[in-house]
Amino acid sequence: MSGERIRGAFAGLAVGDAVGWPAARHRAALHAPWSRRLHRELDAFAEEHRVTTLPVPFALNQPTAPLAIGPSDDAEWLAWTALTIDRPRAEAFRELLTGETSGVPGIREGVRARISVATALGNLAKGVEPPASGHDNPHHFDDAAAVRAVAFGALGRDPTQDAQVTNAYDGVLGAQAMAAAVAEAVASGSAAAAVEAALAVLPEDTAIGHNARLALAVTRKAGDPFAAVPALDAALLDHVYSYGVGAAQTVPVALALAEAAGGELARAVPAAACLAALADSVPALTGALAGACGGYEAIPEGWIASARTLAGCCLPDLAGRDLIELASNFTEGIA
Repeated sequence: MSGERIRGAFAGLAVGDAVGWPAARHRAALHAPWSRRLHRELDAFAEEHRVTTLPVPFALNQPTAPLAIGPSDDAEWLAWTALTIDRPRAEAFRELLTGETSGVPGIREGVRARISVATALGNLAKGVEPPASGHDNPHHFDDAAAVRAVAFGALGRDPTQDAQVTNAYDGVLGAQAMAAAVAEAVASGSAAAAVEAALAVLPEDTAIGHNARLALAVTRKAGDPFAAVPALDAALLDHVYSYGVGAAQTVPVALALAEAAGGELARAVPAAACLAALADSVPALTGALAGACGGYEAIPEGWIASARTLAGCCLPDLAGRDLIELASNFTEGIA
């Protein structure tokens, strides 16, 4: 097991998180609500008047730092998982609850999360324990647990108990596949071996197992991650559902792009960011896999500077934390 490649997995996920266009939207949550309301009004104006100039997150008279390129939700949930990984999982999640109401009943003020996590926290607040908290959940299929599984894979641990708090079925399989792939990448540095490790835990008769094999066939035919983008869009994305975080799509695409790039982050992550519908997590998952293959030293220095500091846009207690320092502490005793 390589501490260098574990740091690479953490840094790679943060870089990919920062690259995806949703990161600025997530980080804009640190601004006053009126600025996001005005963003929505400008969007509505463009729709009403058939204007093609679309608004982007903006600061006006507020600090611009939150809108600088940087990580957002995925990196913060990875950090939270690393900090709580030795605790019983439901107990760790329950600490994100409060007895007060803050928009979503029972969830601590300022905490933002995927629908599966928000629902699971609500279930826990009502006394619904895992695996029911993840199963009785309208977004049991999303990839929230797959993001957290990067921490489990880095230590060669099973993410299942963590995943079952918030997810079920493909949502849990996605976490198991990511953990297996990251564990193999950390051990060997091989993207191809990491993909085989993931496939070994993805049954062919599941949606995520079918899609993983389809995505790999597409990228292998294309021969290059960027060249594969249109074919991946055509093969895996139906553009019907309103959220692009289904584990049955995001994890397969991340595996395929990491393999197509030979584990090179600078080739894999930009291609992942081109799939706009999946940009909330595919660049981050792809970055974690490629970062684990190449190690921390393979991450471009400029990106490390931009991606290491957490904003606290989803988990306010993590504001200002250094993800690379956290990863180094996480790997103490590992060469």
